[in-house]
Amino acid sequence: MSLLNDLAGAMSGQPGAAANPNANATAAVIAQVLGMLQNRPGGLGGLLQAFQQSGIGHIFQSWIGTGQNLPVSTDQVRNVLGSDWVAKITQATGLPASQVEQHLSAVLPQIIDHLTPNGQMPQGDLGSVLANAAQRMLRA
Repeated sequence: MSLLNDLAGAMSGQPGAAANPNANATAAVIAQVLGMLQNRPGGLGGLLQAFQQSGIGHIFQSWIGTGQNLPVSTDQVRNVLGSDWVAKITQATGLPASQVEQHLSAVLPQIIDHLTPNGQMPQGDLGSVLANAAQRMLRA
């Protein structure tokens, strides 16, 4: 889980132990999302399908593309990810569900953007994609 924690810290702008409680909460949510993505059937492709089935695939596609990332609302996050994801992250982080949803709507576009640096869905093992993203971000 160290790689996920390093990547989460880098994505939240707080490498290592952050003094800011909000940054810590954001890093905790990011770490949970990355772990869940790695274990999700279909990985990023499965998440893209969930967005498409909810009628907001264009939002997810904007995060993959090289242009500006479209925002996603907390309601859209809840509808796409489902209460299971939110409940698991709530339990793991100790944050209220509404706060988890707010963090998710803010960080999910960033996570997908960082995992698709060339504007394309990664091929193969998501673990190696996470490792490459962590290396890029920790060097920045």
